Amino acid sequence: MARYHIETYGCTSNRGESREIERRLRDAGHRRTALEEADVAILNTCTVVEKTERNMLTRAGELADMVTELYVTGCMALAQGEEFDSVDAEVLGWDDVPAAITNGECPTPTPDTEPIVDGVVGILPIARGCVSNCSYCITKFATGRIDSPTVEENVRKAEALVHAGAKEIRVTGQDTGVYGWDTGERKLPELLERICDIDGAFRVRLGMANPGGVHGIREELAAVYARNEKLYNFIHLPVQSGSDRVLESMRRQHRVEAFREIITTFDAALEHWTLATDFIVGYPSETDADHQASMELLADVRPERVNITRFSKRPGTDAAEMDGLGGTLKKERSSAMTDLKHDIVADAHQSMVGRRLEVLVVEPGYGDSIKCRDPAYRQVIIEDASGYDLAPGDLRTVEVTAAEPVYCFATPVGVQSSRSTVTADD
Repeated sequence: MARYHIETYGCTSNRGESREIERRLRDAGHRRTALEEADVAILNTCTVVEKTERNMLTRAGELADMVTELYVTGCMALAQGEEFDSVDAEVLGWDDVPAAITNGECPTPTPDTEPIVDGVVGILPIARGCVSNCSYCITKFATGRIDSPTVEENVRKAEALVHAGAKEIRVTGQDTGVYGWDTGERKLPELLERICDIDGAFRVRLGMANPGGVHGIREELAAVYARNEKLYNFIHLPVQSGSDRVLESMRRQHRVEAFREIITTFDAALEHWTLATDFIVGYPSETDADHQASMELLADVRPERVNITRFSKRPGTDAAEMDGLGGTLKKERSSAMTDLKHDIVADAHQSMVGRRLEVLVVEPGYGDSIKCRDPAYRQVIIEDASGYDLAPGDLRTVEVTAAEPVYCFATPVGVQSSRSTVTADD
């Protein structure tokens, strides 16, 4: 579990991105702390004028000298990333920062984690710990083996979240796919079914589940998704590599074929669904052929959400004792995979243009926009939100009108904005 320090410069939009980064880090069990105590620093940059750019470079150099790892994001990082080449830092887009900090590790709910409601989002940790022994992961030392409360206990917590106003329940854990294994049973499908049976208008998102745990319940789990409209058609399966040789070295509990079999099962059960996955680039034993296998797997399965992490050593892990690859090689491999990822994700969102969907309004966006989620957990942005009288928790039918690489824009169907004379056709 990382202790992080974050600094944000620039406009309201940048501050909003930093809040989202922090939310995801907190959900994964990481803790904000003072710079002097931090393992990791995040610099969210601005590039409005030349003086600001000079200040950003100076501050990046100062932070790099004070922490083990520095991640630079924001406007200057995205527009002029090469300016930071002389700084010991990794330059990333906003969405990629949380995954990079976790280093491909599982999320780590802290011992005192309890269900909470954040806006209309209810966060439900269903278990602590895991059954894996991944060679690169330090979080297993913090959480230990899987410890699963009963289905009844978790359902009661979910009911409490709904009664408290939650419209989206995020089922979380270090590895949700192995929920119940400590009792000798595979209980995730039953738990999701029971949560979806709770009275109320809400949706459910399943958090990260390793392929090794999901493979044995893939058909039962896919059937639960197909039966329940409340369950987002979304699953996060971190494959980490397209090479069985690397997966074995990582001590992952799955192989590429098992990952593919899960995807095939969900393809057969669901018409539209979102696959999210993770890749670790530059693991010490990764060869050019191994990297190419990962690129080919990414190009073949085409997940709509991809977290790409350059391998970094964690103290006390077995992988930390291995001879590492050079930073330049890892950066080249990461850049190549990131370029492919952007093409895949952009194509997925562009294919949505013209479709009508029911979306859940989740939270305010930037300016007068609002963020929504479609049934497959894709992000949909509605502009002029106040003109459409939209609020978090609303369910609305929309038509997708345009796409950006990581989200879409949409307009409510059959509703005229109070600030426009244009009415969407019903």
